[in-house]
Amino acid sequence: MPNAVDEKRWLILAVLCVSVLLVGVDNTIVNVALPTLSEQLKATNTDLQWIVDGYSLPFAGLLLAGGGLSDRFGRKRIMQSALLIFGLFSYFAARSNTIGELLTSRALMGAAAAFIFPATLSLLTTTFKDPSERAKAFGVWGATAGVAIAVGPIVGGELISHFWYGSIFLVNIPIALFAFFVGALVVPESRGRSLHGFDLMGLALGTSSVTLLVLAIIQGPEWGWRSTSTLGLFVASGALLVSFARYELRKSAPLLDVRVFSNRAFSAGAGSIATSFFCLFGFIFLVTQYFQLIHGYSALSAGVHTLPFAIVTMIITPLGAIAALRLGTRYVVSAGLVIMGIALFWMNFIGAKAAYFGPIMASMVVLAFGFSLINAPSTAAIMGSLRPDQIGAGAAVNETTREIGGTMGVAVVGSVFSSLFGPQVRRAFAHLGLSPAQLNIAQSSTQAAKAVVAHVPQGIPLHAALTSSVVSSFINGFHRGCLVAAFAAVVVGLVVYRFLPKRVAPSEQLVEA
Repeated sequence: MPNAVDEKRWLILAVLCVSVLLVGVDNTIVNVALPTLSEQLKATNTDLQWIVDGYSLPFAGLLLAGGGLSDRFGRKRIMQSALLIFGLFSYFAARSNTIGELLTSRALMGAAAAFIFPATLSLLTTTFKDPSERAKAFGVWGATAGVAIAVGPIVGGELISHFWYGSIFLVNIPIALFAFFVGALVVPESRGRSLHGFDLMGLALGTSSVTLLVLAIIQGPEWGWRSTSTLGLFVASGALLVSFARYELRKSAPLLDVRVFSNRAFSAGAGSIATSFFCLFGFIFLVTQYFQLIHGYSALSAGVHTLPFAIVTMIITPLGAIAALRLGTRYVVSAGLVIMGIALFWMNFIGAKAAYFGPIMASMVVLAFGFSLINAPSTAAIMGSLRPDQIGAGAAVNETTREIGGTMGVAVVGSVFSSLFGPQVRRAFAHLGLSPAQLNIAQSSTQAAKAVVAHVPQGIPLHAALTSSVVSSFINGFHRGCLVAAFAAVVVGLVVYRFLPKRVAPSEQLVEA
């Protein structure tokens, strides 16, 4: 006879998806505000990357803590508390007047988000006991996460067009309160079965390793990938990761049984998710600026022009989960990655005057189609590899791969873009008689370069030549960034086809603990 949770399972999924939407939207809502922040807060390219990644660093670093603590103290309790904290620091972000204040608030929002996201996936996993229904629920959950990422620029564009930049954070508060109060009435509490003491040392080692890794990725473009500081962070992260693995192998009740990484389904699923978000976040970071700074769209228009991605993701992601059940996880996921690679390679040929209703929209639709085939089957592969008492930790690994992949996408693709854009702008502006400091400012961002051009009287050949140089520099950087992402997607797609099992059936043991 069905119990109360079984009868409400789809309503529970809806409430969890609202929480996912809140966290996901905030990952990208800030992208359309980057030109505004660059102008009003005098933010450089590095500042803009930190505004995006300042949320991701604590988010990624604390996900293991979020998953582990939710297993131990209650997934609903942890999620509900984090929703209130997320709303509070959204208010402080909205009231920020300096880059420092904004980065601090964004970091605290990211920390709260780390305790929301794993809990939603854990609660979903324990709520849906039937493997087929669980796979469909993963599809809806994955579609929500994907749509949230794509909808962020649209919501942000609408708000920026009518209000000040702080409004993109203020909008979080009513959503967080809605998820809190409705969740209190509908969502059941859930815990892991383990009665052993909480693995504090494992938590410290795992959190420190991920945090240092993400920090190295973020700072690599500014410090230099071969600089002592960057390499030092990578070495320290690697040493902590090895220590974490060795410590967890000795524990009778580890935070995360690292042996699960020897499971091909788990590792290939995590790699697929990381790569898809690497490509997506790197692309969004550039394309929102492309729309505004090259095509001249407003913030709202730039967001609206990403709508096809959201629509395709919403429709195809649940279908991707069903296709994986019928055709095989290996084929669907590897095909999704290769399709993403094809779309990104296509974008390498899109110029400054390309028609939106043509190659731009078509390539975005293809990108969304490929992305939609990856995440639900990969999530099912990861969660199906875990014991009931490690659902939270597994959910944290699932989201950590997303965040590390997305952060790497912004950092690496952004670095590739800057490595072409900066030197080309510097060469174009070298004959203007600017000081080295002024040249550094001009090459720091597209907005700054355009500001320099604005001081040259219009109508003279020099103004037109400089404008053309800035646009050309941006497009060259955009193309190279897309090409790097395309290569990564295709290579990982081929690896996944080799190692991911054809069928990854959701574990029957993942039931309410």
